[in-house]
Amino acid sequence: QVQLVESGGGLVQPGGSLRLSCAASGFTFSNYAMSWYRQAPGKERELVAYITSAGGMTNYADSVKGRFTISRDNAKNTVYLRMNSLKPEDTAVYCCRVVVGTKFHWGQGTQVTVSS
Repeated sequence: QVQLVESGGGLVQPGGSLRLSCAASGFTFSNYAMSWYRQAPGKERELVAYITSAGGMTNYADSVKGRFTISRDNAKNTVYLRMNSLKPEDTAVYCCRVVVGTKFHWGQGTQVTVSS
């Protein structure tokens, strides 16, 4: 079955950086676009970044453009989210998502906390 496992979250100071990873299994990773979402306490889940199956096209939320970079390694079945210049408002649980057929699959998420 489809599995998505995120890692790389943690506590970081404002202005710092983190790289999140999402390891995928149970489907042909290289055939599917991947997305990163986040949800902060009391807020709706929002799309952060998207990457096409071969990595040729990416898209970002306005709030993270120029600071975050989504990438993928199809040989490792892994999608990444590099986050630079982190701000307190980036604090959230970050999850990766894939849509296979008509079904949405989510990872369990990784907590990112930006605080001094």
